[in-house]
Order: sequence, then C-alpha cells, then structure tokens
Amino acid sequence: MLLGTAAYAEGLTVGVSWSNFQEERWKTDEAAIKEALEAAGNTYISADAQNSAAKQLTDVEALIAQGAEALIILSVDKDAIDPAVDQAAAEGIPVVGYDRLIEDDRAFYLTFDNKGVGSIIAQEVMNVQPTGNYAIIKGDKGDPNALFLLEGMMEVIGDKVEAGEITIVGEAFSDGWKPDNAQKNMEQILTAANNEVDAVLSENDGMAGGVIAALSAQGLAIPVGGQDGDLAALNRVARGTQTVSVWKDSRQLGAAAAEIAAALAEGTAMADVEGAEMWSGGENGVEMTAIFLDPTPITADNLDVVIDAGHITKEQACEGAMESVAACQ
Repeated sequence: MLLGTAAYAEGLTVGVSWSNFQEERWKTDEAAIKEALEAAGNTYISADAQNSAAKQLTDVEALIAQGAEALIILSVDKDAIDPAVDQAAAEGIPVVGYDRLIEDDRAFYLTFDNKGVGSIIAQEVMNVQPTGNYAIIKGDKGDPNALFLLEGMMEVIGDKVEAGEITIVGEAFSDGWKPDNAQKNMEQILTAANNEVDAVLSENDGMAGGVIAALSAQGLAIPVGGQDGDLAALNRVARGTQTVSVWKDSRQLGAAAAEIAAALAEGTAMADVEGAEMWSGGENGVEMTAIFLDPTPITADNLDVVIDAGHITKEQACEGAMESVAACQ
C-alpha cells in the first residue's frame, strides 16, 4: 500500500477500463482494486473493452458519464487510447495508466518493472539452458509491454547471441496475448526449425501454456519461461513443464492503483504521490510520473512463496508435482 486509506475522503467513484478481461490475472487485480476502494468508502465501476480500441473509448466515455472522478485504464493500444485521455483531461479527471504504458504526461504510470520481468524470464531459463536454439514468443504488437519485456530478455541473452552461443531460431508477436495465437506461432517456429528448439522465452503464462501444448504435441520437454503467476502456470512449474513464472502480486498493484486514483481525484499532485518517480523510458521519451513495483520469480525451488502468500493453495500448486519440489512435500 502506498498511501494510508485515511489519506483520502470517502464517497469517490473510480472507473476502471479493462482492455481484455479474458486474462486470468485481471480478476485478481479487480478484486484488489474493489477491496481497496470499498474499504475507503469509495465506489468501483468498470467496463471491459474486449480488446477493441474503439470500444475502450466508448467505455471511457460511459464511465465518465456514470460519474467517475478518476479513471484506471488498462489500455488496449498505445495510440488508440489518446482520445480517451483527452476526454478525461477535458473533464479534469485524473488517469492512472494501469500496468500498460499510456505515454502521456497527463497519466500516472503504475506497473511492475516489465523490463526487469523480461530479464528474470531470460535469466531463469538461461540458468537451465545456457546455450542452444531459443524461440521468443512475444505479446501483442500494439502493447508497449511486449517491447519492454523483449528489451529485458535481450539484455540477458544478447551477449551470448552475439557470441553464437545462443541462436534465436524464431520470434513472433501474438495478437491479443492469446494462448492459441502463441501456440500457432510456436508450431510454425518448430516446423521451420525442424523441432530443433532448446528453450522458449514466452512473455506471459497464458502464452506459455500455448507454447507447452505445441511442444508436447511434438514430444518435446524443454525450458519455458513466462510471467503473471497464473495458477495453471504455477502448477506447470511444480510439474516441471514450465521453468519459471514471474509473479507480479496483482493484489499489491490493484490496491496501489485504487489509492493513487483516489488521491489524484482529491487533488493530490502526481509528483506528490508517495513513491513516485520521474521516468522517460517509453518509445517517445515522454517524461512520466510513475511507480514501478518489484516482481518475484517463482521456480520449483521457491514455490512456497506463492503458497504462503495465499495466492494459490498447496493443492492447486502441487497436483502432479515432481517429487523434488520441497513446497509440495
């Protein structure tokens, strides 16, 4: 929590525009946002853009019409969201860019260190498979996070790629971060590489599931990295089919978003939000006010971290687990 709940008054309405509520993790985020808002006597309203930039704009308009005094926006597309920010600014309504960059200095950027997440995925996979043929399954091309994650990955494996110790035999963006699109991409990479792939860097857990399905169909069991701490992915970590899932505690992120949005609605300047820093690492170099939370890599060696935190039950995590997983003993 970044601000005490007593730091802002009751009775505010905060609107949340979700880009694609299909992802398992957003339900955890939503629960955390609602809990923090309601604990402070504030009201949560929301809309799901269903991966449509056009719908997200009309969603934002609708949230404003419903009385939203602050907006939390998980954007569909980095360019298409601009008119929504314009409208909010015209109404004097603060915007929190949630987990995905809205590169506009009128929006407060709240996320985990996504470049760091990419580095963790690559490092954990490289620890297991330090050389060989790598595939990279990227997220949606319109999402800046896909490039931040890739940048972090390349900081880790770049020198080995240059030295010829690692060869990238295929990489592809996956529309909508959808597992089935990731699976198709992986199938195409396997075909082109004659199944000679030694490791896969997947930019999230849902896509990692699609990747593993494609690998399994070819009888392959190789290191695969992902992120989000999806329950199915954590179980795959216990089973040994996924090497790492980088856990970004959505409860922490959601609670922080609720508190920041409410504080901004009350008139707190963005720069005065506790923990805020100035950042200009986006594609256009726009100076933003931002907070970056720290992610946690989850492997078979520290699966107890998410179990002890209550993110997943031992039963869910450990079904079919490898005998060597200490957390499942």
